[in-house]
Amino acid sequence: MTRAENRESLQIIRIPGWKRYPWLRHGFSTRPGGVSTVYGGNTLNLGWTKEDDPQSVAENRRHFLAAVTGEADIDLAPPLVGVRQIHSAIVHTIRSDDGALKGKLATPDGKAILEGDGLITAIPKIILGVGTADCVPVLIADVRNRVVAAFHAGWRGTAARIIEQGVNAMHLEYGSQPQDLIAAIGPSIGPCCYSVGEEVREQFEANFPYAKDLFTINHPDSSTKKIHLNLWESNRRQLLDAGLSETHITLVGDCTACTRDAHGARRYFSHRAEQGTAGRMLNVIGIAN
Repeated sequence: MTRAENRESLQIIRIPGWKRYPWLRHGFSTRPGGVSTVYGGNTLNLGWTKEDDPQSVAENRRHFLAAVTGEADIDLAPPLVGVRQIHSAIVHTIRSDDGALKGKLATPDGKAILEGDGLITAIPKIILGVGTADCVPVLIADVRNRVVAAFHAGWRGTAARIIEQGVNAMHLEYGSQPQDLIAAIGPSIGPCCYSVGEEVREQFEANFPYAKDLFTINHPDSSTKKIHLNLWESNRRQLLDAGLSETHITLVGDCTACTRDAHGARRYFSHRAEQGTAGRMLNVIGIAN
């Protein structure tokens, strides 16, 4: 398959209702359509994983960002601002004096410098992004003040209420009001496939009064008993608790561990389903102008 054919097969998940905001750019990446070959076939690995060639990752990123923003020339795609994710509730605000457009938030080869798991900005012509391969990506936009945010919520970040803290940071920094916010919970491991230990359940039960609604137990009376956690619902509840309207929250609902395309191929990368050897998706949002 040629590089041109790879680009044509690149697939991006977008929220249909967000088309009404022409200034808003966003997208959740999928597995096919790239130049990486280490994960089987030609895949769109967008993470700096140890198995992949950095040049392939960089090319995949250029094509993906150009597709998200509608830029025909991949070398003119806007800069990506990311974070070195540490499964925390740390949220960074990217301000005009941070030099985001001058590359001061990334190394020369494009790797993130900031540590944390959330990003907020009102700067146009940059793209915020978080990487995932099972964890929950949440994108939020303030459609009145034109503020955007991207969050990476694994179970630790979810338990630490990163989404609630992120919405609060948008309010403190930009005056964002919950009624003006729209949010999307992207592809991630679903309750169908995400089994956890008792220690995870105990931590959620200590932090959330609705924790019992987040867990199910398969075969509770057998030796194969497994506890499954619904991270989608947990992050949706945080958005509701932060004041968002239920109608302003979209759940994509694809499980990264088990969703397949019409030909039976994996649609996403999954750290758990692929036993730790997996590429990464990018989940991005930005302001066009």
